[in-house]
Amino acid sequence: MTRNRTAAGLVLGAATVAMGLIAGVYYIFACCVMPALARSDDRTYVQVMNDVNDVIQNPLFFLAFLGAPLLTAVSAWQLRDQPCRSWIWTALAAYALGFLTTMAFNIPLNDGLSRATDPTAAREHFEHAWVAWNAVRAGVTVVALGCLARGLVLYGRRTTHPSPSGV
Repeated sequence: MTRNRTAAGLVLGAATVAMGLIAGVYYIFACCVMPALARSDDRTYVQVMNDVNDVIQNPLFFLAFLGAPLLTAVSAWQLRDQPCRSWIWTALAAYALGFLTTMAFNIPLNDGLSRATDPTAAREHFEHAWVAWNAVRAGVTVVALGCLARGLVLYGRRTTHPSPSGV
């Protein structure tokens, strides 16, 4: 395998891992964090969500959040002449939808929650909308992850060669 093919495979693999991390964040919010918070009183709900929104803004999270689309875009460019390219471009488009959902809906909802003075009114405005938009971004990010995984499998098939003995 040439150096360029190895680098392309590493970038595609890293994009897949980063996408998996982000899909996992959205998934865990959908199936665990938000259902658990739904059991809380309004003041606790608002305080915990504000705390989560504060601590999630850290270098490790941003490495995956911004690394997933960047690595996917680099991979799409590197593999533009490979049969797996459509899977990678589809992954990039799906993640772009999730990213735009985050920017257009989840973050403004988070910002509004952080400025709220009445926990009951804040929760009523926030909870159902945020959960719904998180489900959207979780879904499209899981689709992106699946596309990258498929692209990685197809790329691996093209770059592996049988051993001389045929084993």
